[in-house]
Amino acid sequence: MRPWRENLSERLSDPTPYPEVNALLEELLSRVRQVLRDRFLGMYLYGSLARGDFDPDRSDIDFIVVTDDDLPDEAMSSLGAMHSALVKSGIKGAERLEGAYMPLSALRRYDPDHGAVPTINEGRFYLARQRSDWVIQRHDLREQGVVVAGPPLKTRIDPVKPRDLRRAVVGFLQEWWEPLLDDPARLESARYRSYAVLTMCRALYTLEHGRLVSKMEAATWALDALDEMWRGPIEAALFRRYQARSLRLDRTKDFIRFTIERSRQGAGPTRAETGSGERPRYDREEPV
Repeated sequence: MRPWRENLSERLSDPTPYPEVNALLEELLSRVRQVLRDRFLGMYLYGSLARGDFDPDRSDIDFIVVTDDDLPDEAMSSLGAMHSALVKSGIKGAERLEGAYMPLSALRRYDPDHGAVPTINEGRFYLARQRSDWVIQRHDLREQGVVVAGPPLKTRIDPVKPRDLRRAVVGFLQEWWEPLLDDPARLESARYRSYAVLTMCRALYTLEHGRLVSKMEAATWALDALDEMWRGPIEAALFRRYQARSLRLDRTKDFIRFTIERSRQGAGPTRAETGSGERPRYDREEPV
């Protein structure tokens, strides 16, 4: 524990290129430290802020707070009240904070059997179990995570292998996206349809290459790699991001379905990794 304590004073004055985001993070950090006190070990950013495709008006602000242990009920209650007050404060972006409070013992590797952790998402504070996407978040944090306060995480999270990234993508498609085909209420939003299409592009890219890139890079790849029938939805999401009124619900669902089917049929290493002449078929296919 000593190395963490020695680095608690470390804090980046400007962790992101966005002044309003930095102001929000400074306020969040101050309030979190007031609640957690000695239980606080560090705060870090992942997601679009780490990968370089953050939209200051729309993107979520993904963060993780590392704590010395599982939090007692009174600390969780205080954190919930703090996040509620922060959303009501009027500070720009507070409603887009999305994060978790992770004990140090659960940080190193993904363990689906670990208990639920305090989570803030869409203004709601609740306990949530880790899903397959936390394999991806750990990879983000290890390889590209931005330090707000605390020591770097490179040596405190195990490397995530390409096969584990692929498995995580398959798992998250099944856990989160497949149910949306039957209950598409979120997809009624043009912004969410755009997000869904770009996320499918990144899922397909990761299944193909075994690594993560930004949604923008994955969508650009998909325009060349996938059948021409998907060009319309991808361009609507890519070039009119969050204003994709022309991106129809049925086409979005088709693309999600296509991605899920491809993940079931070929989630494996590429020809370059295996040395074989075979590669998974994610491109030039009709949706099933």
